[in-house]
Amino acid sequence: MRKYLSYIVLCVSLTSLMGCSSTWLDVVPESDIETIETNFEKREDAEEWLKTCYVFLMTNCAQAVNPANPAYLGADEFCGNDFARTQGATSLFIGDGLQMAHDPYGNVWHKQQYYAAIRYCNIFLENIGNVYNMDEDEKRLWAAEVKAVKAFYYFDLMRRYGPIILIDENLDPNLPIEDMLQSRRPIDEVVAEIVRLCDEAMRDLPYMSMKEETHKLFFNKEATATLKALTLLYAASPLFNGNTLFQNFTNRDGEKCFPEYDHEKWRRAAEACDSAIMICKDAGKELVSGSGDRPTPLLNTMKDIERTWLGDDYDTPEGILIVNNGFQREDRLPYFLVPSVDPRYTKYYDGSSYGCLGAPMKMVEMFYTDHGLPIDEDSQWMANKYYMTKEYDERYRDVVPIGENVLSLHRRREPRFYAMIGADRTYWYRAMSNGGIVSYKGMILNNRQGEETGTQVKRYDESQAQNITGYWIKKWIYSGIPMNNYSNYMRSSITQTRYIFRLAELYLASAEAWNEYLKTPDARVYNPLDKVRERAGILKVREAWQTYAKTPEKVNTQEGMREIIHQEWNIEFMFEGRRYWNVRRWMTAQEEFNTPQTGWNVLASDEKGFYNNFEGPIIVWNKQKFEVPKDYFTPIQSEETLISGIRQNLGW
Repeated sequence: MRKYLSYIVLCVSLTSLMGCSSTWLDVVPESDIETIETNFEKREDAEEWLKTCYVFLMTNCAQAVNPANPAYLGADEFCGNDFARTQGATSLFIGDGLQMAHDPYGNVWHKQQYYAAIRYCNIFLENIGNVYNMDEDEKRLWAAEVKAVKAFYYFDLMRRYGPIILIDENLDPNLPIEDMLQSRRPIDEVVAEIVRLCDEAMRDLPYMSMKEETHKLFFNKEATATLKALTLLYAASPLFNGNTLFQNFTNRDGEKCFPEYDHEKWRRAAEACDSAIMICKDAGKELVSGSGDRPTPLLNTMKDIERTWLGDDYDTPEGILIVNNGFQREDRLPYFLVPSVDPRYTKYYDGSSYGCLGAPMKMVEMFYTDHGLPIDEDSQWMANKYYMTKEYDERYRDVVPIGENVLSLHRRREPRFYAMIGADRTYWYRAMSNGGIVSYKGMILNNRQGEETGTQVKRYDESQAQNITGYWIKKWIYSGIPMNNYSNYMRSSITQTRYIFRLAELYLASAEAWNEYLKTPDARVYNPLDKVRERAGILKVREAWQTYAKTPEKVNTQEGMREIIHQEWNIEFMFEGRRYWNVRRWMTAQEEFNTPQTGWNVLASDEKGFYNNFEGPIIVWNKQKFEVPKDYFTPIQSEETLISGIRQNLGW
């Protein structure tokens, strides 16, 4: 029987995956229907199909401001008013508790999304052997690249929806409808299938550094090992391991979908993380460090931190799976973050920016002190974080004004705070243009009403861009590009990489898994955590807690280290789309996501008014809402449940 495929239009440029060396396939054949066999006669046609299998990874996971990706804006890391939501930041509605079953935000469970991608993967795997002008080694390599991305789609479906449908091979379209209806598979079965695909793919995948240039951004050995490790980490976590809220959830066939608690899953996850770390080391991966072109050690550490999310093109040592995010195309996150200022401030003005997403106080206060401790745990930190004080230590030159009033909350913080947060009366060390001559200097941030980087109006206005918290987010913005006309320069000159996986994630995953498995933490917990902390420019965890902490014994217990590791995850990957998933898999979302977002009074033009009489932050957005159990998983679209008979997630 001849096999046919109705193609869907994919409006994504192949440049997003491959960089400048080749182009994405727009899957639009000359005729609407074409035989599958003709697409696997020649190598070049098979390669275009391979690229198509990767399209959905880019659009659904790498692009932050994309309705299909809830991870960046759907938690509580970014804060914006209704203007941001009307400009396309619709995932913010998820954090507002406005997810819906009839038309879900982040909906990828349908035939034109992940299940289309999985169908394409299956077709590729069934037909790659028929290509006449390829050798067998290359066929195995390409098949491995597709097995790995198919495993990724399963993984992303699982963390979004929980139990999912597994499709080993495509069904014959001529089957009776009752034979096409399939059930969601239990979590353990889903995990086993992802691991199987990863293990098969790893046997034939080389390291990223050994791949041909045109295939460098497809899955490699180290990325596939990372995917396996993270899958097992999720499988061991409370949401998927002994989840009592979902213990009675069954599929249409009456099979129980969530397993009883199994402590050994933490050991399996820990060992997979350590194995992936060794593979990454063999592949030449390491944490980014060693910047030396800035005038102080703190500024160089801040540059190292910046390079962890912006990368060094595609040769970054920390990136495990990388795509070209295509700033000039779909992902508009920098537009939402670059400060929107009045045109008269020519040094700062970017006419394309919205500048309507800021950091809420919860994120600002989550960063450590300079000793690497939570701000309420450091015995030697500020007496009152909301008072004005002066900094005299030359270590902070070009970061905090020396000898001038600055909020104590903004002093003596860890390098990641200064690298990611643009606080009032602090500096943003970056390229500045003066008459076409570019030099680096500390750009002072004056965030009060009427000032250069503050709102220019005296009321909250949903019709225009406003930062309502008083804190700018530096993450995702290159410090090497002048702020003036930043967006135009980015569109014309920069290929922006985006990491799907980076090495720090494996170190934190290993520390977490071993901590949960062991009764008492040991070097297997501390050592990987310390690697991330040392690169961040802070003390090793035991040294920090035993020297400066109010409760130094916390670092010696499993419960204490759990809190420390969770906070390290939140800081290291803040604004990177990890917190959305982590807080859910830890099952702490009902505590984390039901509190209002706070900031400063951005409508005040004076110091006392801006800082609310130095009494602490004010509520700037009070619509955050998370309902248990329903918001732990994305709802399947109602129409899909009616057509397929699939069982809906709890609460929807």
